[in-house]
Amino acid sequence: MGKKVIADRIDMATIVFADIVNFTEFAARTPPITLVQRLGELFSRFDELADQHGIEKIKTIGDAYMAAAGLPDPRPDHAQAAVAFARAMLAETCQMTGERRLSLRIGINSGPVIAGLIGRKRFVYDVWGHTVNVASRMESCGTPGRIQISQNTFDALGPDFGECHREIRDIHGIGKYPTYLLL
Repeated sequence: MGKKVIADRIDMATIVFADIVNFTEFAARTPPITLVQRLGELFSRFDELADQHGIEKIKTIGDAYMAAAGLPDPRPDHAQAAVAFARAMLAETCQMTGERRLSLRIGINSGPVIAGLIGRKRFVYDVWGHTVNVASRMESCGTPGRIQISQNTFDALGPDFGECHREIRDIHGIGKYPTYLLL
């Protein structure tokens, strides 16, 4: 009996990476039960927001949250949906006060991806490709409390999207690359 492989090439999707700023320091000074409870509450709220915006949660990686718009079902407004979701994530963290307040850095990129189901014991739907790598770089070199998008996402949003601050950045593993901070 052969194993069935579930894999698709998605021609255009938008990947969202969100990471908690200074999480290592937060984790060092926070009791384990409190840390897990806070992450659980925050990521559960992000899951709700993903559902509201028609976004597919891909996975959490430590204190990072990865999601995608336009897969598994393609949609023409994938970039707009991803940005709306990212803005909702920032708004959620802004509602936190005092010691509960956390800050996010969010990176977004649009383009083709490979998506599929992997694993033997605990199946995971995952995505791969240059688009995913650039989205991760948009997050890691971004600004706390802001959303940084790639040229591809900027183009996918269209000319009527709104104002952005454009900057050419030296992105690790990519080189000089135009990025945009959403205003």
